[in-house]
Amino acid sequence: MTPILPPATIGILGSGQLGRMLALAARQMGYRVHVLSPGRDTPAGQVADREITADYHNLDAIAQFAQQVDVVTYEFENVPSQTAVTAAQYAPLHPGPQALQVAQNRLREKQFFVKNGLPVAPFTAVYSLIDLLDGLEALGVPAVLKTATSGYDGKGQEIIRHPGDAEAAFAALNGEPAILESFISFEREVSMVGARGQNGQFAHYGLIANDHAKHILDVSLAPAPVPATLVAQAEQMVRTVLEALDVIGVLCVEFFVTAGATPDGRLLLNEIAPRPHNSGHLTIEACETSQFEQQLRAICGLPLGETRYRQPAAMANLLGDLWENGPPDWTAVLQPGIHLHLYGKLEARPGRKMGHITALSETAELARHKVLQAREKLTADLTD
Repeated sequence: MTPILPPATIGILGSGQLGRMLALAARQMGYRVHVLSPGRDTPAGQVADREITADYHNLDAIAQFAQQVDVVTYEFENVPSQTAVTAAQYAPLHPGPQALQVAQNRLREKQFFVKNGLPVAPFTAVYSLIDLLDGLEALGVPAVLKTATSGYDGKGQEIIRHPGDAEAAFAALNGEPAILESFISFEREVSMVGARGQNGQFAHYGLIANDHAKHILDVSLAPAPVPATLVAQAEQMVRTVLEALDVIGVLCVEFFVTAGATPDGRLLLNEIAPRPHNSGHLTIEACETSQFEQQLRAICGLPLGETRYRQPAAMANLLGDLWENGPPDWTAVLQPGIHLHLYGKLEARPGRKMGHITALSETAELARHKVLQAREKLTADLTD
């Protein structure tokens, strides 16, 4: 394929913070950017050349959008499949509809992992209360019941600790298909952001360690404090996912590190995101090529960039809770070595990702200490 060079136009389906950072990287490289979503004055729309407001199910609007750009990508995986198919009729779409179809449904996702020989927690499909009861008998308790679709940041899932809780848990699904998974006792959660170019070139950013609070990513640090053997295992698994789904672009795989028979432990795949990922935000400052520039390079047919870390790094999310008493005093975190990213969202809500801060240091743990110390200056304002 002939490379898509600046000043070509990048089309982004979705207009949240991931689209914003992708658009900023594109503008820096000299591309034009059009975004489409149902919203107005959105994070991505604020920095794009053109913001189109349309429902994702408005296929006429999708067709018109795709005809006005040179390549289409998306910044979240809940773009309706027919939307992706329609866009692909008029412009190259990366990653393709197959990656969306798998990532949108937890059951399809797990079945895809198994088909490709990738390790996962034991699971079973749940369409009825009988399915759930049979699944609990087979998998035991505790187990995790998750809706098959539309789950993120802990939404749509519940831990079942006793078989007697099954009926209430199933009723909470409101008839939605679900998946029951064995509860995994893990040592830590890690992720790997990888990229695949149009010529099959592969690159990755190593393993990133992730801490969550209330099911929402809180802090990420890289390189993750894990043995090199685990990084090699993850690299092979991420490559397998990218190739099996024929992904052109960036994709993140989330893993559980569980205690294993060897000191290295072992990895279980949790889920995939066929796009740049929250845990990869630290690559903006930490790496030679950020995950967002890498996405552009891949979808435009350019050589993939170097993923070397300049320094170890840590990233902390800034949630809407910080706005409880009004906009925070950002001078508290604008100290040497701290990098502030605000997403331009118009409304702050508890639990909503409004921005992040990143710190670099001599070690990942020192970077983590710096970024948490900086964020604590903001939270201290709430208790004064």
